[in-house]
Amino acid sequence: MSKGKLRVERDGPVGRLVLDNPERRNAIGAQMWLGIPPAIDEFNNDAAVRVIVIRGEGTQAFAAGADISEFEKNRSSGDQVKAYEEATSAAHHAIESVPKPVVALIHGFCVGGGLAVALSCDLRYADVSSRFAIPAARLGLGYGAHGTGRLVATVGHAHAREIMFSARRYDAGEALAMGLVNRVLPDAELDAYVQKVVMELAANAPLTMAASKAVINAVVEPKGDFADAEAAVARCMKSEDYIEGRRAFMEKRAPAFKGK
Repeated sequence: MSKGKLRVERDGPVGRLVLDNPERRNAIGAQMWLGIPPAIDEFNNDAAVRVIVIRGEGTQAFAAGADISEFEKNRSSGDQVKAYEEATSAAHHAIESVPKPVVALIHGFCVGGGLAVALSCDLRYADVSSRFAIPAARLGLGYGAHGTGRLVATVGHAHAREIMFSARRYDAGEALAMGLVNRVLPDAELDAYVQKVVMELAANAPLTMAASKAVINAVVEPKGDFADAEAAVARCMKSEDYIEGRRAFMEKRAPAFKGK
């Protein structure tokens, strides 16, 4: 069994989810997949947390994929494959659907299931040493419509075809050029840059960010929920934060949003 664990941390308005399995380049084991939804739910229910960051332990890897050492035990029969896929799907859904922004902080290897987790996040910031790949074509694995759809929505179908067909490894510059990541920073500057970004996000209106996320998800998903997205927009217009935002603008001061 994998020795990896999921570590949950709080730092003011920032909730951090750390993929902690450095012996296997932070490969994600079955128990780690199962732990993601409740951890995300915990952050969502904590009003003090405005932004969620997902990262790997250390700087060698974000995550080198699912922990293949467990596959013989956890994915060798039809029922086991189904249970495993349900666990990974639930983890991705939790990240994608939580109303709060989720940022992937990517050091080093971001491969396979690790890249799938990063694609479930809203923003991806990487260091110069980061490397990206989906090696499914070399493992005989099939990627489902939802995960592949997130890849296509992020980089377009032409890049997605090359990534999936070739199973090749891409460097940080190539990932940035195709839109796989939002920005690339020098290795030693990444953590500080992401901290600056998430603190800026934490100061923004939570309901507005939630509405933006809902609308964008509705647009990029084949069966997007536009009704929920429009309801989230309507909540913004009726909120105390909308009043605060207008007043702060007129008074030339920084707004103090409460998410209400």
